[in-house]
Amino acid sequence: MTPEQARQAQATVERALKEVEVNPYEMFRAQVDLAGEKLGYPADTLEMVKRPERVIEVSVPVRMDDGRIEVFTGYRVQHSSVRGPYKGGIRYHPSVTMDEVKALAGWMAWKCAVVDIPLGGGKGGIVCDPTRMSEGELERLTRRYAAMILPLVGPQHDIPAPDVNTNSRIMNWFMDTATALRGEPMYGIVTGKDLAVGGARGRREATGRGVMIVVEELLARLGRKIAGSTVAVQGFGNVGSVAAQLLHEKGAKVVGVSDVSGTLYNPNGLDIPALLAYVARSPQRLIAGYTAAGVQALPGSDVLTLDVDVLVPAALEGQITEVNAEQIKAQVIVEGANGPTTPEADLILEEHGRVVAPDILANAGGVIVSYFEWVQNLQNFYWEEAETNERLAAILRRAFQGVWENAKKHDVSLRTSAFMLGLERIVEVIRLRGVFP
Repeated sequence: MTPEQARQAQATVERALKEVEVNPYEMFRAQVDLAGEKLGYPADTLEMVKRPERVIEVSVPVRMDDGRIEVFTGYRVQHSSVRGPYKGGIRYHPSVTMDEVKALAGWMAWKCAVVDIPLGGGKGGIVCDPTRMSEGELERLTRRYAAMILPLVGPQHDIPAPDVNTNSRIMNWFMDTATALRGEPMYGIVTGKDLAVGGARGRREATGRGVMIVVEELLARLGRKIAGSTVAVQGFGNVGSVAAQLLHEKGAKVVGVSDVSGTLYNPNGLDIPALLAYVARSPQRLIAGYTAAGVQALPGSDVLTLDVDVLVPAALEGQITEVNAEQIKAQVIVEGANGPTTPEADLILEEHGRVVAPDILANAGGVIVSYFEWVQNLQNFYWEEAETNERLAAILRRAFQGVWENAKKHDVSLRTSAFMLGLERIVEVIRLRGVFP
């Protein structure tokens, strides 16, 4: 598949999502109401949790390689700081909207509360197509965006990180811009940087590693093991590819993976190391064109409905909807992406006996290790990767146990349990701090 065909395939997916009217911010608000109702919280308290504290929209003029100036729209949403500085990634994507960023910022606040780290929730995004931009254009875009939001971010205030279509290189540029403009080292202003400029060992693999840990914990509660389980992974970017690799190393049979170029399926299990090597050589880092004995190429959406034990949606939000939920055969769903399942789909999955490990728990490995990186930046003292992985596993396993026990106590789904725990922790801090003035 050519890059242009891949973009057209992604556009088709996005049009399909719009047809079922998936609004991520409305999803978030509905989830707050659901958890709040279970906990008996008053409407005014829930309104404080649902609304972001600050919403920032900036114009980002960039001189393109051909000499013209293009003005991009950028967002930064600071949802909640009651438990600590705002924390959340920055994504570059053509379909970025204000409502999407608001929802993601809210989920970040909840995620940090569920795993009980002292951070709040934030999120950023720029409406652009990075696949059509040169490295120089991306650098100028990043540096101008950083300059535009710099008065409202900082190591003690708001700490961005990588997200969809951004990476350590983008974070390096952001940090360097802040350092140049403020005239002092600003290593702690972003996380997800390269090691040489203050990054944390194990940060790149953290979200995918967290997904693997949650799969392991959930299967264990169900009396099963990773070894021998069949797995499908939607999305073969950083999160999905790392999760697939680690699950493969644990003995799982990863039979299907997908990205914007389609799905690869082998009922006997894909050779994940070979596929990773192929993607690393691919100009667009896509799975399209990969061939091996027993491997079939299927449409991208087919990965969600494969007959597997475990499904890991690790692409974008709103992928599992009321349109396809009944066709999902996986008994266990572990959400590597943010908001991949709509509330309507959740009800259908629950009716069919599917067990869903929600995003705010399952993909929290990234923000946990971002927290570690931030702490190391502030102390100027850096850990070995083994220590990072050990601390990550300890926090995530403890968080999973808390969500599991709470679900059993209240006879609710894991998602509702996680929302209830996170909401309780946020509301408790609001109660203790009071409302200014």
